[in-house]
Amino acid sequence: MKHILRSIFSVCLVFSMFFSQAQENIGTPLKAENILPAKPKQEIEKLPKKKETDSIVPKINRYGLRVGADLYKLTRGFYDSNYKGIELVGDYRLTKKYYLAAELGSENKTTEDDRLTSTAKGTYVKAGFDYNVYENWLDMENIISIGMRAGFSTFSQQLNSYKIYNPNPYWGEVPPIISGKNYSGLSASWIEVVAGIKAKVFNNVFVGFSIRLNRIITNKEPNGFENLYIPGFNRTYDGDFGVGFNYTVSYFIPIFKKKILPPNANEKQLKK
Repeated sequence: MKHILRSIFSVCLVFSMFFSQAQENIGTPLKAENILPAKPKQEIEKLPKKKETDSIVPKINRYGLRVGADLYKLTRGFYDSNYKGIELVGDYRLTKKYYLAAELGSENKTTEDDRLTSTAKGTYVKAGFDYNVYENWLDMENIISIGMRAGFSTFSQQLNSYKIYNPNPYWGEVPPIISGKNYSGLSASWIEVVAGIKAKVFNNVFVGFSIRLNRIITNKEPNGFENLYIPGFNRTYDGDFGVGFNYTVSYFIPIFKKKILPPNANEKQLKK
């Protein structure tokens, strides 16, 4: 009996000692150096330091001359036997948003009306400006523009044939009368409101499209009939207004560049 009591007492003593040691370990906070091994001081100093950069990539605006041609007028003669023409286009970037613009061309157009057929042949020039309403990103150079032109044309009209009006066509219509009379020294002037786009498709190569609303200012006409078609102005539609459009391919010739800095930036922050 004494041996049993002694064994029980020994076991209780061992458990009490283990329990007190466990309480001491729980109450003591763990330190980082007791969990992870400390790195040598030399290794800490060798860690790469984060580079601080304050450089800014500036936006580059290129200024120069863009020249091209109207593909619509060049190709129209392939499917319209009554038309031959060519138009050269160009613009120069004057400021960030404004461009000086001009068109120069020549046309030969035969117009058939109910009462007469005439051929207009001459040259024209247009000059004015475009305003770019599109805000480009980074180095993009696309254009969505509105603008105006003043146009002037010198031309001749040839009266090919005409019909005499008969208010009582009892015996039928009078056959057309062949004339062939030529009227030279004619001229006209007008203004245009232009809306168009130019998109950069390759390096320095642009494709563009524009529509135009025209109004005649002066119009010198031949005796006996009206100008049905004016080179550069297009068809008159029996009035002072006309419409037109072109489809162009042009090449940009850079002359100089300007750097545009963001607000609150200075020249020292430019990234070369």
